[in-house]
Amino acid sequence: MTQRHPTSTAHCTQRQTGAALVIALVLLLVLTILAFTGMNTAVTETTMANNEQFRHGASQAATGGIEAAIGNLANVPTTPGAPPVNTGWRNLGQSTAEQYQASTRYLGVENNLPQSSTDKFIGLHYSIDTNGRGPRNARDQQTQGVLVVASTGGANGDFGQIGTGLGQ
Repeated sequence: MTQRHPTSTAHCTQRQTGAALVIALVLLLVLTILAFTGMNTAVTETTMANNEQFRHGASQAATGGIEAAIGNLANVPTTPGAPPVNTGWRNLGQSTAEQYQASTRYLGVENNLPQSSTDKFIGLHYSIDTNGRGPRNARDQQTQGVLVVASTGGANGDFGQIGTGLGQ
C-alpha cells in the first residue's frame, strides 16, 4: 500500500496561490493593448478618409477653375507675350470651403489646321493653370491646354457647304 504525504499536497497548494491572478492580469493587459490598438487604427483610418475627401474637394475646385477660365477666354488678350489673366481666389459655387485661382495665357496662333479649308480657320492656343484649395490645407494644381478654332478674316463668315451633303 502506498502512503500519501498530506504535507506535499498542502505545500503545492501554497505555491500556486496567486498564479491564476497573475495570469488573468497579463491576459487583461494584452486585451487592453489590443483594444487601444484597434481604436487608434479606427481613428487613423477616419482621419485618412477625411483627408482624401478634402483633397478631392480641392481637386474639384481646381477643375471648376479650369471651367471658369474656359468660359472667360474671350477676355484674354491674343497678343503674343501678353501677361496672363489671373482670377484671384474665388469660391467654388456657394461653398466657401473650396476655392480656386486660375491663370490663363495666350500661347500663339496655328495656321493651316489639319482637316480644314485653307485660310478659313486658325487655332488659338491657350494654357490654363489652376490651384484649388480646401479645408485642412488640401491643395491641388491642374494645367489644361485649350485650342479654340476661329475663323480668319478671309472667310468673311461665309463657310458655305462643301459637297452635296446627305440631301441627295
